[in-house]
This record gives sequence, structure tokens and C-alpha cells, in this order.
Amino acid sequence: MTMNNRNSSLYHREQIVNVSDVQLAFDSFGDKSNPPLLLIMGLGMQLINWDDIFCAELANRGFWVIRFDNRDAGNSSKFTKKVGVFDLLFAQISPKRSCPEYTLEDMAMDTINLLDSLDIKKAHIVGASMGGMIAQLIAIQHPDRVQSLTSIMSTTGNRKLSKPKAKMTRALLKPIPKTKEQYLKNAIHLWKILHGDILPFSQERTLSIVSKSYDRQFFPQGISRQLHAIICAKDRTMDLTRITAPTLVIHGEIDPLVPLEAGYATAMAISHAELDVIEGMGHNLPPQTWPRIIGRIEALAQM
Repeated sequence: MTMNNRNSSLYHREQIVNVSDVQLAFDSFGDKSNPPLLLIMGLGMQLINWDDIFCAELANRGFWVIRFDNRDAGNSSKFTKKVGVFDLLFAQISPKRSCPEYTLEDMAMDTINLLDSLDIKKAHIVGASMGGMIAQLIAIQHPDRVQSLTSIMSTTGNRKLSKPKAKMTRALLKPIPKTKEQYLKNAIHLWKILHGDILPFSQERTLSIVSKSYDRQFFPQGISRQLHAIICAKDRTMDLTRITAPTLVIHGEIDPLVPLEAGYATAMAISHAELDVIEGMGHNLPPQTWPRIIGRIEALAQM
């Protein structure tokens, strides 16, 4: 696979756009006259978590690739409501009575507003983890805006599906680090668990990514608010049956955060969806999986 990097003429620098009541940071790769492909990242992640090389190769395949920071992450707008452990536990017990500052539907609307600001009528939508939930909502609520849907390591919102592995939950509940050194150490430990022990894990590459994320924007408070929105989200299973766009569901075989059962449930709910279970993949997008994922996204777009 031949890939360009961010220094290529394919890259269009980061910008901030006002959409409704929020500002969203985004950048893009590729010829803007090509079919647009929008990438939506997961909980607490920034646009740079869609690797430059991954994005450049999608652009090489004939897409205008757009990635952005969700609200409360990266260089996009930050919110203020404090969300503690009690709030998250209460939301687990009684999601209808809990009051998140915003919902996944609001985040889906951010995405639609971003498309509007870029004068994009219809796009290929790719979402990972929480981004997959947002992508599903876009396909459900705004079917005319979706050329194709790729839901990666995500779920339907059905609370009866398998829960995260115990060691995954313990790692997520660790206190927020107070220094960069502590943050990097904790982040590498967390990503090792997310990655799993089958495919080779690159500590050097992981350290580079988490260090860049910390330096670009360290804002752990936003994670709690995004998580609150996820916990309070309703089960999308029945709504997913209405999706008409060509759909691909990708899931890691050993995902410790969103177990594989969730991928099967998503694909079953969307009757025409294709399911691709990637052997040895956990809850991340390691470089070893990129050729397969990019190839599948390209093939889906041609349907």
C-alpha cells in the first residue's frame, strides 16, 4: 500500500467553522471535487486519532476525506456542566431521568451542520465507537445525507448486550492524571488493553499519538459529558431497521470495550448490512488492519 503523509498536497489545513451554537475544528485530505467521506471519531478522541496516513490513502482512492473534532474534544467547543461518577451511575440506573448537557442526537446534528457549512449534500459516513453511534443516528434521522454508512467497533445501544471486560472497566475508572508524564503512562496502559495481545502493539507509535493529543488539547472533562450522552442514549435497534444506505459493520474479534456481540447485533438490525469481523483486532485501528478497512470502505462506496 502506497500512502502519502500530511505534507502532501492532498492535505488541507485545520479550520474552525461555526455551526449552530458550537464551533467545530476540521481538516481534510484530497481533491474537494471528489465524493466526500466524513470520519467521526469516538469517545474523548480527536480528529488526529484518524491517522494522517489512513486519511491520505482514502484520499488516494478518490475521496475528499474530512475529519473533525466532536464537541467537547480537541479544538472544538467545550461545555461546562460537571459530570461526576454519581451522575454516570445514576444514568446507568435511570437513563430517562438523567439529564446530560447534550445528547448523541445533538452530536449527530453537529455533523449535519458541518456538512451544510461545507455545502455537502450527501457523504459517505464512517464512524468509530461513539462515532459509529453518531453515524448510525445520521443514517436513521437524515437518510438523504448518507451515501454509505460504515459503523466500526460500535453498538446498537441495547443495554442487554455484553458489557466491557472487567480490566477494561478498571482502566477507564482510573483518576485523571495530573501531569503529562502520568497521562502518557496511563494512556499507553489503556491502549494496550484496548489493542489486545494478538496483533503486534507498537508502544513507540502509541506514545507519539497520545503525546500529540495531549499537546494539541488536553481536556479530560469533555469525556465525562460525552460518556453521559452515550449512557443516556436510547436503544437504536428498531430504528436501525429503517436504514437504507449501503452499510458496512466492522468489528474487532477481541474488542474488550464493545464486545463482538455488539457488532453482530448492529449488522442483524440493518438487514442488508455486511459484517466484517477482523481477527485479532481489539478496540482500536492498528495499521495492520488499514488495507482491509480502506478496501472495504472503497468497495462499499462503489455499490
